[in-house]
Amino acid sequence: MSENSKGPTILGKSKKIKLLELIDIYKEFPGVIANNNINLSIKSGEIHALLGENGAGKTTLMNILYGIYQPDHGKIYINEEKIEIKSPRNAIENGIGMVHQHFMLIPTHTVTENICLGLKDAKFFNPAINIAKKIIEFCDMFGLKVNPDSRIWQLSAGEQQRVEIIKVLLRGASLLILDEPTSVLTPQETEEFFSILKKLVDNGHSVIFITHKLEEVFNVSNRVTVLRQGKVISTVPIDQTNKIELAKMMVGREIVFNLEKKESTKGKELLDVKNLYVVGDKGNIAVNNLSFKVREGEIFGIAGVAGNGQRELVEAITGLRKIQKGEIKFLDKNITNKNSRDINEMGIAHIPEERLKFGTVPNFPIYENTILKNYYKKPFSNKMMINYYTVKEYSKKLISEFSVSTPSINIPLKLLSGGNIQKLILAREISSNPRLIVAAHATYGLDIAATEFVRKLLLVKRDEGIAILLLSEDLEEIINLSDRMGIMFMGEFMGIVSPKEVDIENIGLMMAGVKKIIGGAIESKN
Repeated sequence: MSENSKGPTILGKSKKIKLLELIDIYKEFPGVIANNNINLSIKSGEIHALLGENGAGKTTLMNILYGIYQPDHGKIYINEEKIEIKSPRNAIENGIGMVHQHFMLIPTHTVTENICLGLKDAKFFNPAINIAKKIIEFCDMFGLKVNPDSRIWQLSAGEQQRVEIIKVLLRGASLLILDEPTSVLTPQETEEFFSILKKLVDNGHSVIFITHKLEEVFNVSNRVTVLRQGKVISTVPIDQTNKIELAKMMVGREIVFNLEKKESTKGKELLDVKNLYVVGDKGNIAVNNLSFKVREGEIFGIAGVAGNGQRELVEAITGLRKIQKGEIKFLDKNITNKNSRDINEMGIAHIPEERLKFGTVPNFPIYENTILKNYYKKPFSNKMMINYYTVKEYSKKLISEFSVSTPSINIPLKLLSGGNIQKLILAREISSNPRLIVAAHATYGLDIAATEFVRKLLLVKRDEGIAILLLSEDLEEIINLSDRMGIMFMGEFMGIVSPKEVDIENIGLMMAGVKKIIGGAIESKN
């Protein structure tokens, strides 16, 4: 977007990229070849989709382009000039901006302070004043609402992603690398965001668009490159391929897009939430007089844009956050404000929203992460010492059963891809034989094969009689998996509906604060 265009002024001044070329990029980690002589070219004015399974090498390749990693060998050219990108600052100076899957933000700082960091155009004294105004301008333009004064630790994962998007745009990057940028948007906001991307490329910008939603590839991209096991399988114009062909290139086999879903055989009520009030990190009422029930053999889905109370609701149910008022019952027992260990031992499993922050200890080896919730129990412990032989055998069993791809159970968990970390969490939680699974964004950031695996597994557990509370910002997922679904806005349900009886447009309206349409009348939350 040029400075003469309508809209907020872009602050950063960086190189204009007409052609980016990656030649024979090779990167190896202990036991893993992440990038195996990859060749990729990005043209000015195009949106180039990058597809591949978790662990295919997409993130490593983009981290090399952004200067976080250095290639073992290979070359990078911008406008036919060979360059070396030794740091993210160097990448920004060369016109490259990146939004990472795992955010590069300082939790204790505000949104404005994070965006000011490293920004050359920020004034020395009181830089936040002018930058905050620019943030608000970009928020209004992109529909990515974020309070400039909020601290990062107070924000949901989706809100933090928006901060990263704004940060890149403010710096005026000529090439934007976007990793799953629409996963936190309503259908209407996604459409608006795509129109912004198209305006950017019309003005000569380029976008590398990493997504696991194949529909988005066809909606917005010009070309697509597929990676598998660190190699480029193919680069094709989007009008010369199709969804089935791309999926097969990604995983090397046919993918089932329409999962078989039996009619739900609902049993007794397991979870009963009554008139729940929960206070958020900002002191606001994040969950506002919410009531619902979940039965055996049922998936109850909750849809909504991030930041509308979903995280606080999950934390209240799983014992991670105090409840101000109301009641939660499980198996007819009051579990209001019980601690997380007691709740877990009653039979409630938790797949957290932020897998690295709350679901694992990234620096611990894989085998220790498999027993984080039951390390003190037999046969893993005799209350005095941990039996590491038993732990490792158990870890190997889970990794085999849940198809976790890893060179060893002894490596730090942080070296696994996002999809494999999620599979490990699922293995740990489901192997505890729960009665209720609270799954928050269980497929967020996963590739289509890992997503297929997780969705099938949830349906299997539902058919076995387990109750599932599923929170997701992926409407397709909520609609396809849920038996009933509540649409959440500002801590309330705008409606509890059957996915079979409501269309995506009305769900989108409810996500924006419009209550369920009854008899042709529409009542707005606002």
